[in-house]
Amino acid sequence: MNKMTKAALGCAGVLGAWSLLLKPRRNQPGWEKLEGVRYAHRGLHDMKLGVPENSMAAFQRAIDHGFGAELDVHLMADGNLAVVHDSDLTRVCGKKARIEDLVEEELMDYPLMGTEELIPLFEEVLGLFEGKTPLVIELKVEGGNANALTDAVMAALEGWNGVYCVESFHPAALLRLKERYPWVLRGQLSQNFLRDSEVSNLSIPARFVLTNLLTTAFTRPDFIAYNWKDRGNLSLRWMRALYGVHEVDWTVRERETMETLDQAGVTSIFEGFVP
Repeated sequence: MNKMTKAALGCAGVLGAWSLLLKPRRNQPGWEKLEGVRYAHRGLHDMKLGVPENSMAAFQRAIDHGFGAELDVHLMADGNLAVVHDSDLTRVCGKKARIEDLVEEELMDYPLMGTEELIPLFEEVLGLFEGKTPLVIELKVEGGNANALTDAVMAALEGWNGVYCVESFHPAALLRLKERYPWVLRGQLSQNFLRDSEVSNLSIPARFVLTNLLTTAFTRPDFIAYNWKDRGNLSLRWMRALYGVHEVDWTVRERETMETLDQAGVTSIFEGFVP
C-alpha cells in the first residue's frame, strides 16, 4: 500500500468518524407544525413602545402579529419556572439578584426595565399561547440543574394544548430529553464559541466541541439552532448536506438576512423589526 492510498484511507476514516459524531435524529414527527413560522426573539419586544423582552406584553404582541416566540426558562428556588433571559437580573431589572435564588412572591419586586411588566411564570406564558402560535423553549441550565429544570419544564407542558420544541446550549438538557422525553423535538443551540469572549468559563476543548456540535453523537438533536453569523460552520454545513438536519438561526435583525435564510430553508428567530 503506497503513501497516497494510506492517506486516502486515513482521510476516509476521519470523515466517517466525524459523520457518525454529527448524526442527528431524523424524521421525528411534528417539525411540519414548526416550520414556516417566524419566531420573535424573547417575544415581540420594543422598548420604544414600553414592551420589554420576555414579558407578557411582548408575547401577546407576537401572537397578535401571528408570530411564534422564543423564550428562556429558569428554575427558581421554590420550584417555579421563570421566563427571563439572564440569571443575573441586573440588566433586565436593575437589581442584583439571581433568578434561581428567588421565589414567586419576590417577583413583584423585580419589574422589567423600568416598566410595570413583571417577570412572568412559565405557566402564565403557556396559558397565553395555548391553541395559538408555536413556542421555541430554551432551557437555561444553571448550577448543574439540567435534569431538574428539564423535568420541571416537561411537567408544566404535560397536557398543554400547543405546539413547541425545546432547545438548550447545555448538552445535558438534551440528553435528559432524549432519555426521558423522546417524543419532544429537541435542538442544540450553538455558535462559534472559539471567538466568543463571554464564555471564558469554558475550556478551549469544550469550546471546540460545542462549536463543532460534537455532542450530537450522544444527544441526537432534531434541529440545530445556530448563530446566523456563524452558520458557515463546517459541522453544521455537513449535517445539513449529509443528514438534512433542520436549521434554526438566531438572532436575525435585518429583513434582508431573513429573506436569505428563507431561501435556504432556514427557520429564523428575529428581533428589532417586524417582518
